[in-house]
Parts: sequence; structure tokens; C-alpha cells
Amino acid sequence: MEENGEKRWNFWGMGKLNPQSKTSIRGLLMKIWGSVNKDDPRPLLPLGHGDPSPFPCFRTTPIAEDAVVDSLRSAKFNSYPPTSGLQPARSAIADYLSRDLPYTLSPDDVFLTIGCIQAIEITLRALARPGANILLPRPCFPFYDSYASSINLEVRYFDLNPEKGWEVDIESVEALTDENTVAMVIINPGNPCGSVYTHRHLKEIAETARKLGILVVTDEVYHHLTFGPNPFVPMGVFGSIVPVITLGSISKRWLVPGWRLGWLVISDPNGILRKSGIVECITDCLNMTSDPPTFIQGAVPQILEKTGEDFFSKTIDILREVAHICYERIQEIPCITCPNKPEGSMFVMAKLNLSLLEDINDDTDFCLKLAKEESVVVLPGVAVGMKNWLRITFAVEPSVLEDGFGRMNAFYERHAKKQ
Repeated sequence: MEENGEKRWNFWGMGKLNPQSKTSIRGLLMKIWGSVNKDDPRPLLPLGHGDPSPFPCFRTTPIAEDAVVDSLRSAKFNSYPPTSGLQPARSAIADYLSRDLPYTLSPDDVFLTIGCIQAIEITLRALARPGANILLPRPCFPFYDSYASSINLEVRYFDLNPEKGWEVDIESVEALTDENTVAMVIINPGNPCGSVYTHRHLKEIAETARKLGILVVTDEVYHHLTFGPNPFVPMGVFGSIVPVITLGSISKRWLVPGWRLGWLVISDPNGILRKSGIVECITDCLNMTSDPPTFIQGAVPQILEKTGEDFFSKTIDILREVAHICYERIQEIPCITCPNKPEGSMFVMAKLNLSLLEDINDDTDFCLKLAKEESVVVLPGVAVGMKNWLRITFAVEPSVLEDGFGRMNAFYERHAKKQ
């Protein structure tokens, strides 16, 4: 058929996949990077995303590099892997995670994924029965909302309290839950808050979820990256109280996000998730997806078993140093305040005081102008559900962080409201 003399085709773009796509981290960062002045001779300072690997002080251990090389050269890992992952890798992950638990995980409890992102996708798809809803924290890593919206899984937000170390507002969770609520999500250590939950608070979350009849999805991609008074406690410790799905990866602790090796783990010693069919749904979803690279899976046992504490300690020492620099420098800039010193992960949330600024409309406008004038990229809080806040990444070289905050202070002075 023709229309106005042109061939008519029966296909066209569907437009935005979902309304949340416009506030995704990648989408906003691309917009901000696009505003950088290309004539600025100073280096661009990336304080907006969570990939420390480009910085020399955050290089992974040679143990991990050698494990990948050995896996490749063995010629044993060039084929397609099983749906749930190679058995030696699943066994190694089960042993690794069981060190922190009061029970022992089975390799059958472990499913390998393409990074933690795919673990999120599989989990949400497995839970998305018709009419279901899921509870997410505010602020939150925005991929949860975006993906849930794309599969018609309703999202409801409970608040995190910045004055109490970004703890979960339990009353908010209880008020949001109804007979169609299937799960609540927690992220610990916290992205974007830099929080680390205590054993007491995690137990309170578990007991609340049990009372409400919902499971807990715990995103622990930053597991053991803690440098404050609270040690990391996995939510799976409370798996006998409430069924837990644990999401994680080697991306952050080993500083290799590009290797794309994650896991979805059933932390449920009572077997409730198997009896309810959730594990079967997870397997069905994995049967329709791609797999993490086989040679990376082949390297996992060597990576987990041979990496020494000296590597982890070095990473923690650097994160503690840069987190301290970040917190101290924020105090020197009047228009931003930080309610808590970060204790884990690689981020901190800082509140923006627009009343002190002359010509800044909101957090996105602040970040766009900061990038244009100072070649510093930070993430607007709207991307993680907190308008007029900023998420700042401190997992960079200390000198880069110092330079970045110096430029941010100069930006403030230029835009400060005249008294």
C-alpha cells in the first residue's frame, strides 16, 4: 500500500519503553556528559557512576586475572554452559556465601546470571503474577522500577529514613502491603545511600516480612564493602524466619563489573520458595535468557577460593579514605548537606539547598550546569527517586575526588545567591 505516494510499512517504533526510562541512570548520565564543554582543557571527573575499575588504585587482584587466563587457555570452557551455570562455579559460590550463614547453601540454591542486573530481571519476572505488586525502597537503584514497569509489575515505595542511617520505615512497609504484595526489596550495603544495616534492623525487616506473608529480595552486590562501625550481615542469616532471594556478583568486591558474573541465590532453608513454585519460575525464566560467559564461570572457583584478605583489606582502606574525603568536603560546600557519613558501598546521598543558589532550578539543572562549567559529573537524585538530592560516587582516586570537590565549591561560589 502507498500513502501520499510513499510505500506504507506495517511497523514503527513503540516510543518510550516505559515512563521511567527518562530517569534512568544511564539516560541521565548521557544527557549530562553531553553538556560537558569540549573546549575545557581539564580532565572530566566522573563522580556519577559506580565503576571504579578505570582508576589504578582500584585494580582487581592478579589472582582473578590469572584465573580468567587459566580458564581461557584450558580450552574447557568454550561451549554453552548449563542453564543454571557450571556446577563447579555454583558449588564455589554456595561455599563462599555459606561462610556468613548459620546454615549451608547447596549448589542447587545458586543460579548464575549476567551480572546482578540479570539477577534482578529474573527475580522480578518470576514474581510478576497478574495483579502482583512489589515494595521498593526510596531512594532506590532505579533499574528495579524500570524493569518492573516493563513487565507490568506494580511498584510501591516505602521510605528510608536519612536521620536513622537510611533505615527502612517499617510502618511504611506495613501500610503499603496488601494481599497482592509479593515481596519487598532491600539494598545492603546501600546504593545510593552508603548505608550498612545492623543485625537488629535486618531481623526487624525479616520479622515484618514474615508477618505480612511476603519474601525479601536482598541486593547485596556491594557485600562486604563496609568501612564503618557496622559489619556486613547478609539477609540470608534470617532465611529461617522469612524466605530470602539474595542477589550478588563479583563485580564490586573484585572490582570487575565488566566481567558480568552475578548470582541469584535461594536463601530459604525451610524450602518455602520451592514449594510455592518460585524456584521453578526462576529456572523457566533462565531457560529463555542468555548466560554469563562460560570462561568467566570457569574461573569462579579459583577467584573465590584463592583471593586473599590482603586484597580485600586494601580495597576497604582506600574506600574508607575516599569516603572520609567525600564527607569532609561536602561540609565545606554550603548548598549541599550529607545526613550520614557513608559506611559502605561506593556512594553517598547529599541534599541540595536550592534557596542558596541564584539560577539553579532543580537537581538536574545543577548537574547539567556543573558538567558544563566544571567538567564534573554527578548524578541527580531524581534518578534514584529523591528530587533535589545528589548521588555522589567516591570510588575514584583520592586526588580526583579532591579536584572534583574543589571544582564543585567554585561552582557554588559562582552561583551563590547574593545577600
